[in-house]
Amino acid sequence: MIIKDIMSTPMTIDKSERIAHALDVMEKHDLRRLLVTNDGKLGGTITMRQIARVLGTRQKAGLPASSLHVASATTDSVIKADPDMKVEDAVILLQKTSILVVMDGEKILGWVRPKDMLKAIRMTGLAADAMRTPITATPSDRLIHIRRVMLDQDVGRLPVMENGKLVGIVSERDLAKSLRAFRDLVPSSRQEARIKNLLVSDVMSRDVKSIFVDTPLEEARKTMLDLDFGGMPVLSQKNELVGMLTRRCFFDYLVKQR
Repeated sequence: MIIKDIMSTPMTIDKSERIAHALDVMEKHDLRRLLVTNDGKLGGTITMRQIARVLGTRQKAGLPASSLHVASATTDSVIKADPDMKVEDAVILLQKTSILVVMDGEKILGWVRPKDMLKAIRMTGLAADAMRTPITATPSDRLIHIRRVMLDQDVGRLPVMENGKLVGIVSERDLAKSLRAFRDLVPSSRQEARIKNLLVSDVMSRDVKSIFVDTPLEEARKTMLDLDFGGMPVLSQKNELVGMLTRRCFFDYLVKQR
């Protein structure tokens, strides 16, 4: 199978548009990223994580998302792929990037996201075989601290623990949306003082879906696709948090099995 068979139609946005508009487009189409164009040509990507990065920086303090351009949160480190690339080779690339842009010269043909790849693969083994060690947050953690942890550790979501129990999950989408709302609602003169009061408990999702260490990876794959989750907490038989299973974990596991 080649990636032309599994690619999907990308959503694009011009670099001159505003970050607020990019977030609106992502929300409307349930996306975590967009391709950024410049005069109709590929210029990079903008992601929920990059938006959270920009909206949380002091350099942009006081500026609402409606005044910041997409260009300020665009990364130009895009991996381009030939439409005839084998899926097996594309899996290796997706270990290190969040998207492959399928190109024919300067023409954008499609993109291959982790979700697209997850639909194409089949898995053997158990969740315990592929999960990674979880990095956690607590409801009382400041959101600006958790933002820094997620950026430094290159993770898209953190399970939230309280008194040894899993009580929620906070994602880069939650970060981006909450930071946008904060900047739009709080006067610039008060933002630096008040952002410290924004806690994980204010933005986390409380209805957490989890899997167990002995859940077959194929079952976990289907569950994540059905629920459109980028990752799920993994529990022991005693309901203790022992891991996180993300889309990237699937790809890492597949490559190791070769």
